[in-house]
Amino acid sequence: MTASDLQRDRSSSTESAHTQGATGAFGRSLRRGTKVLPEHARGHNRSLVLQTLFHDGAMSRADLSRETGLTRVTISDLVAELIADGFVAELGMRESTGPGKPAMLIDLDRAGHRIVGIDLSGTDVITGGVLTLDGDIVFRRDVPLPAADDVVETVVSLARELVAESHAPVLGIGVGTPGVVDERGVILAAPNFGWVGFDLEGALQDGLGLPVLVANDANAAVLAEYTFGGAGDDVLLVKVGRGVGSGLLAAGQPMRGPRFAAGEIGHVTVGTDGGPLCSCGKIGCLEAWLSVPSLTKRLAEASASEKDGVLRDAGERLGIALAPVVGALDLSEIVLSGPPELLDGPLADQAVETLRTRTLAAFHDGVRMRMTEQGQDIVLRGAAVMVLSDRLGVS
Repeated sequence: MTASDLQRDRSSSTESAHTQGATGAFGRSLRRGTKVLPEHARGHNRSLVLQTLFHDGAMSRADLSRETGLTRVTISDLVAELIADGFVAELGMRESTGPGKPAMLIDLDRAGHRIVGIDLSGTDVITGGVLTLDGDIVFRRDVPLPAADDVVETVVSLARELVAESHAPVLGIGVGTPGVVDERGVILAAPNFGWVGFDLEGALQDGLGLPVLVANDANAAVLAEYTFGGAGDDVLLVKVGRGVGSGLLAAGQPMRGPRFAAGEIGHVTVGTDGGPLCSCGKIGCLEAWLSVPSLTKRLAEASASEKDGVLRDAGERLGIALAPVVGALDLSEIVLSGPPELLDGPLADQAVETLRTRTLAAFHDGVRMRMTEQGQDIVLRGAAVMVLSDRLGVS
C-alpha cells in the first residue's frame, strides 16, 4: 500500500466504538463528532494510530494500545502495515533497568516523507517550501509574483523545483491562496488575481502528477496555528497580506460555510464614512483599510506625527468588523498574522478597544488578541497540515 491508498475504504472491522473519545497530546479528539461505520473502522484506526504518534512521539506498541484504546492485536496488525507502507519506523529498544525484555519503541517515520507547501498570499512574491512531517521548513524558495496569466505556470515550475529538493518521497503539495475556494480547490472568486471559477487544484495536479490540495490562505493559516501554534479549539485568525481574510475553527473544526465564504471579512464595509476604493470596486472595505499595500501606502503619505493615527484608524476598522463575529460565536481568542511592524502595537491595541466597546462587556472583555509566533511561515505550515490531514488523517 502507498500513501494514495489511504483514501480507499478498508476491510470491515467492528473495533471502533471505544475509540471515539481518543485524544492526542493537546486533548483534541480525532474526527470529533463523527460516527465511524464498521466498513470505515480500519481506516479510522490507522489515522488514530498516526495521530497519536504524531502528537505524543515515540512509544511502545503496548503504550499505543493504552493511548488509543485499541487491542494489542489490532495495534500489532496496524503497526506492521504502517511500517510496510513507510509511515512508521522502529527506533530501537527502550532503556530499561527492570526485569523482562525491554519494549521496542516506534514512531512516525518523520524523515521518511516530505511535504511541499506553496503560499500565494504574498504581496510581491510566491513562497514555496519543503517541509518535514513536523512542519519544519528545510528548503525555501521565493519567486517574483508574475502577472495573473502566468501564475499557474510559475507555481508548477516552483513546485517541480521543490520536489527535486525534497530528497524523499513527497506526500503531497499544499497551496494556500487568497480568494474563496471550494472543497475541490476551485477558486470561486479571487479579485486580486482576477480568478472566477478557476480550477487551480486541477490545473496544478495536471501539471505536476502529484496529489495537490488548494485552500484559502487564511483557512490554511488557522490550521497551522491549531496544529503547531497551540491555539484553542475556538479561534479566529485574521490574515493580513496582499488581501485580508480570516480562518475560523469552532470546536476544533474548520468553518467554511455552504458557499465556502466563511471568514471573508476583507470585503465587509466598515463604517459609513466612505473610505478607500477596494480592488472589488466597493468603497471602504476592510481590505482597503488594512491590506499591507493599502496600509503601507497611507503610512508613506502620512507625516511622522500622523502615522500612529493611521494605524489606530485601521485597528478601529478591524475591531468594527470583528465585533459581530465575536458576539455571534462567543470567541475568546483572535490571532493576527501579517507584518508585526504594522499589526502589533497601536493597530492591535485599537482593535481590542473597539471590539470591547462593541460587545457585551460581561462576556467579551477577556477576548485575547495576539500575534502568531509562526511569522511568514504560517501559510506554508498550514499547507503541510492540509496534506497531513488528507493523506494520513493527522491534524
